Amino acid sequence: MNQRADVHHPEPDGSVTPRLCEACEARHRGICGALTDGELLALSRVSGKRSLEPGENIISDADLVASYGNMLSGVAKLSKTLSDGRQQIVELQFAPDFLGRPFHKESHLTVDAATVVRLCTFPKSTFDKMVSGNPDLKQRLLDQSLRQLDEARDWMVTLGRKTAREKLASFLAYLARHVNPENREKPGGVVVELPLTRSDMADFLGLTIETVSRQLTALRKSNLINLIDSRHVEIRSMPRLLQEAGD
Repeated sequence: MNQRADVHHPEPDGSVTPRLCEACEARHRGICGALTDGELLALSRVSGKRSLEPGENIISDADLVASYGNMLSGVAKLSKTLSDGRQQIVELQFAPDFLGRPFHKESHLTVDAATVVRLCTFPKSTFDKMVSGNPDLKQRLLDQSLRQLDEARDWMVTLGRKTAREKLASFLAYLARHVNPENREKPGGVVVELPLTRSDMADFLGLTIETVSRQLTALRKSNLINLIDSRHVEIRSMPRLLQEAGD
């Protein structure tokens, strides 16, 4: 790093913030919000920023884990690989999610950047020690894990019981919630970026590429969405979209 992480400034409440963390979008909402001033300072001294382009690999299946990361912006896709090389996207992660599995030596998933992704990375050994001695940090990690478990269970219902139209509506509502949880309560005018290609969307939803394209067109013709371009969709009515999703 080319900046002094130990230079910090007081916040209104009297706490101090390392320079590396001053402009961090994930500091308060992410796991770092559970760190003491001293822990934040210690972590900042060994942290670094990474920027990855769409398609770049972040973690590979069976890699030895040497570091973790905080998602600062962008979307990452997590996938499982079968012995014959086939892959299945199993989850998406968004800012300010924590990326990694504390206390595990190897990764059990492949993680790739779905969009441009910005990460704050730090060594596994340093962070694992902090987790061991900080109950609030353990709780934040547990909260994220339980939220992801709930979402995985909901997604099992989506994949197993919903129609193609309901699946696509559920996916768009899922994106809108992660962009901003308050979007669920908005009547409409919500713009979301599609972080996946049509092929990846088909993989994630258990559909064909042709079916994804047809259902996007059908939702547009129903005036539920507006296809701004190939990567951006405007949700015209959140209540109607949630109704279409069976939510």
